[in-house]
Amino acid sequence: MTPFGEAVRRLRARKGVSQKEMAMALQVSPAYLSALEHGKRGLPSFEFLQRVAGYFNIIWDEADELFAVARCSDPRVVIDTSGLPPEYTALANKLAAKIRDLDTTRIAEIDMLLEKQSQDTIKAL
Repeated sequence: MTPFGEAVRRLRARKGVSQKEMAMALQVSPAYLSALEHGKRGLPSFEFLQRVAGYFNIIWDEADELFAVARCSDPRVVIDTSGLPPEYTALANKLAAKIRDLDTTRIAEIDMLLEKQSQDTIKAL
């Protein structure tokens, strides 16, 4: 399941609707919605995200949050290291090979490290 899939499930639970009901209202197949929730489809289009936000009657910050979650939910990530030093390519390949073996604690540690790097970069500007 993707972060977007989890968010949609929470929204559906909050509204008390099934996948089938939501799919019908959004004019997509239940299979598509299921595949999207389970990370078996790529990123949804912006137009689809707007329909989801409208369906759940969410606006402003909550809609922005949903769109941000969708952007980080592509189950098939490509990391382009062309033009970077060799250690960047090695790290990307090592992560690709080992990501399934990482537990949630390690994932959280890596995420915190990346967040700190982002904050340090912002501070440097």
